[in-house]
Amino acid sequence: MNKLIILMIFLLFPASIFCQTERYIYQTEVNPDTINLVNMKVEKTFLDIKADKSLFISESKLLRDSLIAVLRSQGKLDGKKLKKDKSEFPKLPDGKSIQLTFFEYHITKDLETKSVDLIENVGSRQVYYQEDRKMNWEISTETSDFNNYKIQKATMNFGGRKWTAWFAPDIKISDGPYKFFGLPGLILKLEDDKGDYRFSFIKKINIPNSFSETIKPDARKSTRINFQGDKASVRMEMVTNKDPEINFDSFNRMNQRNSGMNGGFGNQNIMQNGDVVGGQPDVQMGNSSSPTTPNSGNVNFINTNPIELKNK
Repeated sequence: MNKLIILMIFLLFPASIFCQTERYIYQTEVNPDTINLVNMKVEKTFLDIKADKSLFISESKLLRDSLIAVLRSQGKLDGKKLKKDKSEFPKLPDGKSIQLTFFEYHITKDLETKSVDLIENVGSRQVYYQEDRKMNWEISTETSDFNNYKIQKATMNFGGRKWTAWFAPDIKISDGPYKFFGLPGLILKLEDDKGDYRFSFIKKINIPNSFSETIKPDARKSTRINFQGDKASVRMEMVTNKDPEINFDSFNRMNQRNSGMNGGFGNQNIMQNGDVVGGQPDVQMGNSSSPTTPNSGNVNFINTNPIELKNK
């Protein structure tokens, strides 16, 4: 059954949610802990572009969201059943589970209106906010070569880090990984001054039937400042209403933790009675660090090195 799930993604969804897309694939390296000596964690992230709109999402999140969407369409999001039988949770065709990701959210951009939205799932609900800070790049005359492209240097202070971007003037797309955009060419390399986050362009592919992530009509609109609080509020509403997808959300996170993937990191929250109910926010961008409930038996993995250090 699990091997068929991925194939069904392309069969069950109406054509309206698919589109011809240019996918720019980045190798993304993250240092999860600046206090303890640990290895850089590596995952792939995607920048999917069609016309003047784009989607930034990690490979792991895209796979997981696609599989959950198929399960939801089949009415199989029974969290209690899944927690009793973890074998029912879909795996990849090679039998491996989907890796944890540092990016438990996706980011959409409208390059025409210059709007940037960060959206995170809470069970079947979404919470999102629109980025309200400008991208004030300082473009240098320094150039280099990368992946057969001529690239040019630009720097900017953003979210408590100093970022260095290398963009390709020959690729006429004013976009890049994460929230970054606004340069006269696609960002192919991006790194902060501490070396904690690195994005390196690998290749471009065309996706005729890409799965899209959109803001749902019932999504909770928030702000950068109130984002963590609104996420916790939505989760509590779902727990209070005994929404079955909160159970599934809990199981999904537990399943990933117990698989021991990539060292374990991401948006982890306190477990109460089998449900994820939120934790103390680490920063506004979506990673929260919190202890597990005493005697819960769950391993707690924490990313102590968020991509944005300041909410300014």
